[in-house]
Amino acid sequence: MKSSPEVIEAAEAADGQVLPPATLGGDSKRSVEQIALLLFIVVPFVALVAAVPLAWGRGASWLDLGLLVAMYFIGCHGITIGFHRYFTHGSFKAKRPLRIALAVAGSLAVEGPVVRWVADHRKHHRFSDAEGDPHSPWRFGETLPALLKGLWWAHIAWMFDEERTPQQKYAPDLIRDPAIRGISRHFLSFTILSLAIPPLVGGLVTMSWWGAATAFFWGSLVRVALLHHVTWSINSICHAVGKRPFKSRDKSGNVWWLAVLSCGESWHNLHHADPTSARHGVMRGQIDSSARLIRWFELLGWASDVRWPDAARIESRRSPARADAA
Repeated sequence: MKSSPEVIEAAEAADGQVLPPATLGGDSKRSVEQIALLLFIVVPFVALVAAVPLAWGRGASWLDLGLLVAMYFIGCHGITIGFHRYFTHGSFKAKRPLRIALAVAGSLAVEGPVVRWVADHRKHHRFSDAEGDPHSPWRFGETLPALLKGLWWAHIAWMFDEERTPQQKYAPDLIRDPAIRGISRHFLSFTILSLAIPPLVGGLVTMSWWGAATAFFWGSLVRVALLHHVTWSINSICHAVGKRPFKSRDKSGNVWWLAVLSCGESWHNLHHADPTSARHGVMRGQIDSSARLIRWFELLGWASDVRWPDAARIESRRSPARADAA
């Protein structure tokens, strides 16, 4: 499995240069980060659970739903295009304004500082579904009880383990960039901004505190919870089930019903077979909105050297045993 130049550079970290920390906790999560993480997981999840009876009883306004959808897909594409395909794997080159915008958009997803996110994900690819993988669902074995425990680990529990991914080893290229390092260190500020935008818009449009409150519930809390669990499902569900038409050294699979909500990330088997590919949904009917946006960035001149997979490249990664899989 080929790796991007960024991953190779990160894994080797040959120069031994000591770089300034890009997250408040450095390589270890301080207790304040753990507490904040717990709040950012539990509170939106409670809102997500409460959303079902509230939507059934009182409904949600079109403004609330519009804010939920808009903020969801801004954050989701910030993660999928920015944190993942661009910063982690170098699937394309971005002009400076787009580079900054992708780092900010990904930070609005409230999934952690960009440098920590990238370092963890590069380590995941280096040890995918093997010892050393930060969040493999196969961590505890292959029996049903072990897999159920592993799914919980890969979905949520791994984030509360003491962080051991050395950022200077796995993401030195990002730490060297003052702007990206600054965005990473100010993750809490972007979290506050992400949670504040919906109630601010809702309050101004309706000119009422109630409009601000409902916008905060739907556009901030429910949106963050939904995006979190979709993203985490790529770590858990997409490494446990799904079709595997392409050759990879792990158990990554394609899960079609997550494709739209994950912005194309759930076509996960191809991604692990060809990590630098800018498109994950390469077969007919596989929706990949992230790839579509990258294409638009390319046409606008904002992105270049995009690693689009051609037919020969796709066929070379196909698993003969699953040639008819989708």
